[in-house]
Amino acid sequence: MAGLVAITAGPDTPSALEATLIGAVGGVIVVFSISALDSIFKIDDPVGAISVHGVVGLWGLLAVPLTNESVSFSGQLLGAATIFIWVFGTSLALWLIIKAVMGVRVSEEEEAEGVDLSECGLHAYPEFTTK
Repeated sequence: MAGLVAITAGPDTPSALEATLIGAVGGVIVVFSISALDSIFKIDDPVGAISVHGVVGLWGLLAVPLTNESVSFSGQLLGAATIFIWVFGTSLALWLIIKAVMGVRVSEEEEAEGVDLSECGLHAYPEFTTK
């Protein structure tokens, strides 16, 4: 997935080898990003979406000028900043609205029992329950 995201920003100019290398670097970056977000920044991202789409997406944007001389790094950085500001601002506003209207957390009891029980009526992995 990271390799695909890395090359998606500018797939029209690199050769097959260059595209493969850009994707491979994205694959390496995602491993370190997932680890850093979890251990250093304490961000819970169980599916790695921030690492794949955010971090490797940024790498993909910055890799475009490597194979397309009509694109500048500064233009790519400006685009990345614009995307970040828009996504962060919009997401923050929506999360605050959802939090005010219906909440974003389950109760402590539901969290302790497991949301699978409260949402679906059964344990998703009964072999791991302590009851």
